[in-house]
Amino acid sequence: IWRRIFLLSSEAEMNFKGIESKFSLRTPAEPDEDVCYLVPGQMDSLAQCNFNHTSKTFVVIHGWTVTGMYESWVPKLVDALYKREPDSNVIVVDWLVRAQQHYPVSAAYTKLVGKDVAMFIDWMEEKFNYPLNNVHLLGYSLGAHAAGIAGSLTKKKVNRITGLDPAGPTFEYADAPIRLSPDDADFVDVLHTYTRGSPDRSIGIQKPVGHIDIYPNGGGFQPGCNLGEALRLIAEKGFSDVDQLVKCSHERSIHLFIDSLLYEEKPSMAYRCNTKEAFEKGLCLSCRKNRCNNLGYKVNRVRTKRNTKMYLKTRAQMPYKVFHYQVKIHFFGKTNVTKVDQPFLISLYGTLDESENIAFTLPEVSSNKTFSFLIYTEVDIGDLLMLKLQWEKDTFFSWSDWWTPFAFTIQRVRVKSGETQKKVVFCSRDGSSRLSKGEEAAIFVKCLEQPVSRKKGGAKKASKENSARESA
Repeated sequence: IWRRIFLLSSEAEMNFKGIESKFSLRTPAEPDEDVCYLVPGQMDSLAQCNFNHTSKTFVVIHGWTVTGMYESWVPKLVDALYKREPDSNVIVVDWLVRAQQHYPVSAAYTKLVGKDVAMFIDWMEEKFNYPLNNVHLLGYSLGAHAAGIAGSLTKKKVNRITGLDPAGPTFEYADAPIRLSPDDADFVDVLHTYTRGSPDRSIGIQKPVGHIDIYPNGGGFQPGCNLGEALRLIAEKGFSDVDQLVKCSHERSIHLFIDSLLYEEKPSMAYRCNTKEAFEKGLCLSCRKNRCNNLGYKVNRVRTKRNTKMYLKTRAQMPYKVFHYQVKIHFFGKTNVTKVDQPFLISLYGTLDESENIAFTLPEVSSNKTFSFLIYTEVDIGDLLMLKLQWEKDTFFSWSDWWTPFAFTIQRVRVKSGETQKKVVFCSRDGSSRLSKGEEAAIFVKCLEQPVSRKKGGAKKASKENSARESA
């Protein structure tokens, strides 16, 4: 009998021999060093590494690597997790050898990495009764799909998976079992930051793959990741960091999450919207029925039957938070005029601060029509008190504007704040203001009385229309 028990136990130990991934328990003191490894099957490795059995555990899974080395974001994320959750365990999964192959080879390895991570988590749960409700997997790029596969293979569901710009190539059209999907954890939230080009060529996956999928700045390209930034990087650091330009938008997903850990009191707000075009018009700044949410660590767990796509704007640097506003203007005109791609400047003044000369372009401006658009500010203005609107001159000389000076009149400007959900109506001080191209700004102040719809039920109808638009 003893011989049989010995054989069975050694067989159980043998199961772990195929695990190639390494599990480094990082420390707050040395977030960039692999000083201690948790080894599946070796019970004493947890005690040796001072694993905290009563705290939550973050498992960080890196992506594809050209150099075969950890990228600079890894210690930054480890450090931010420990700053936010000092008693937690932050484990970095090392699959660098498999991750530095040709991309399609490394992409195929995500199945084996996911299996390694699942076996490690199951071992923790079975041998130490470690609750999987304390496990949060964070996977970047290919690592997001490895996290998804791990979540699908564990015997009990892990609490949460955060996908940080999950990789696109070979996964965009893949079936759910071999990529990140909402079934892989109790809650799956995803940040998409580099979804450019045709779906099968996009570096980041374009389709939603979580319970909540957030597309900062539309998800295609992130501010501060342009050619000018690249030239500045090269001037400062030489060509060694050229790959940072390629990774800039892709890696922004990680830095947005780090931002959410470090700036607890300033969470970035994202808004549910069917399309980024509707979001750009400011039609989706509603917080009714879970339509807005925090980006990153303190996301509110909302699980709907279909994927929830959410959008927001951000700054180019940390802290990334901005304040979103929908602006609605009705342009009155005696003659029917339509102009396209018109440049405007808007200035907002509030109880706390002001934000002047925010540039925006309206794709179309027409007489006797209402237009809605989104603007955002980097400063917290507080409650709005006044705004200025200016119709800019074209940068190029236009004969049509030379011969036909034209003015719109504007009576009111309606503004809704996404962050506070407050709506303010601004009135022209003279009843109506004239807005001409290249002339001085029109000034609008808070209306003394909020206008009420004259028709009975008009207000109800308008609010129904608004909520229909916002849910669009």
